[in-house]
Amino acid sequence: MKRIFSLLLIVAIMVAALAGCAGEEKPVEQSAGSSSAAEISETAPEFTVNKIGVTYVKSPLNVPSIIEKEKGIFTKAFSEYGLPVEYSNLTTGPEQTQALASGDIQFLYAVGATSVILSASNGADVKIISTYSRSPEAFRLFAGKDSTIQTAADLKGKKIAGPKGTILHELLVAYLATAGLTESDIEFVSMGIPDSQAALVGGTVDCALLAGPVAYNMAKDGYRVVTTGKDLVDATIVVATSGAFYEKNPLLVKRFLEAQAEIAQYMKENAEETLEITAGETELSIEAVKEMFPMYDFSTEITEADITSMKKTEQFMKDNGMIENRVDINGLILKID
Repeated sequence: MKRIFSLLLIVAIMVAALAGCAGEEKPVEQSAGSSSAAEISETAPEFTVNKIGVTYVKSPLNVPSIIEKEKGIFTKAFSEYGLPVEYSNLTTGPEQTQALASGDIQFLYAVGATSVILSASNGADVKIISTYSRSPEAFRLFAGKDSTIQTAADLKGKKIAGPKGTILHELLVAYLATAGLTESDIEFVSMGIPDSQAALVGGTVDCALLAGPVAYNMAKDGYRVVTTGKDLVDATIVVATSGAFYEKNPLLVKRFLEAQAEIAQYMKENAEETLEITAGETELSIEAVKEMFPMYDFSTEITEADITSMKKTEQFMKDNGMIENRVDINGLILKID
């Protein structure tokens, strides 16, 4: 009897011990799970936005923008962070920089350096992260088919339409200066490119500042090209964001630049398709696109020549009363590690 009792006691002790071990394993599993969740929480990026707003501007001939949207390169790039991409068709410098300042847009994908300098001079938080293009010959001043305007001196007292605070505006002021004239010697009407074209065709203005496919078609239709931007402006178009956005979301800015490099690579590896897509989107013939494409340099690296050009533009704008406050161009360029 004692032996049986002893055996039962041993069994009871063993069961209790096993139950104790089982009870200890559960907290260990929970602890491991909690640690993993903490690690994920610590490593997951946190952003201050729930979408990526990007400007989409096709003119003058913004091939990278056309290819990017067609292939959804930005959409793919930011989908890994769960952020949708929203496009805004803002074509004038003031519209673009105001949208950036308000936070509606995170990236100005193709904005004139002139517009950025003007915005910075007015105290806006805007930073250049790369270049988009350079194309002085694509920016032009047009007169009517039968116009007698041939030189800058002929512009005195004339009514001229174009987008204010842009490269085209800078071109006009630079051209006037070659004849010792200023903007006060003409009547400048601020209009976007399509409205400026319509005004010239309708005869309500003497000249219009145009670029890209619109300029190409106007030249083909017989409208007089008074001047191009050659030797007047470098027509540097850049990519910009805000300093505050970069400070809080550096990973997103770096991802954007990576995507921009992907666009350039795609264009290089698919040259013929790139021209065909551009022709379809701009409603130009493939021959027209091939004729215009060589006017553009789409390399994205900010070069010393670009910096020198922007400094020249900043000085020009200050000398001609287009800006009141000086802008440090080197400080305008965001240094990204």
